[in-house]
Amino acid sequence: MSFEIVRTYFEEESLSERIRSFDDSCATVEEAAKTIGVIPARIAKTLTLRKDDGCMMLVMAGNAGIDNKKFRHYFGMKARMLTAEEVTQMTGQTVGGVCPFATSNTVAVYIDCSIQQYETLFPACGSPYHVVELTPNELFQYGNAVEWVDVCKENN
Repeated sequence: MSFEIVRTYFEEESLSERIRSFDDSCATVEEAAKTIGVIPARIAKTLTLRKDDGCMMLVMAGNAGIDNKKFRHYFGMKARMLTAEEVTQMTGQTVGGVCPFATSNTVAVYIDCSIQQYETLFPACGSPYHVVELTPNELFQYGNAVEWVDVCKENN
């Protein structure tokens, strides 16, 4: 997946004006927060995890991390991240620009409630140099999320 696919998706949703492009990388939470000029928690990071024979995406606040006990209880399995190569193979995206927008229907997207405390957040937009500003509910809607979950803990 490339930025072009995500940009087209947001054009179709009349939200392309919310996309921001940067010369500096937004590949990590720290880089994105510095480049955009916001606190790291407002960066909506997307983790790609193994699920059965495929994968799932979990979107959370930039200062959050998976709480293994909560995750196992909710999903009935251990949280196992995909390798960078597996992410590309299973999603068509590359690490640093992974996002829940315009994904395959085979990739289930879950949004952690850790993002709900922020008015807007900045998830990646298909590349390490593009983000989009969305409310938590818009992120859920345009990420075609399956459901809200509570499987993270705050990492200061």
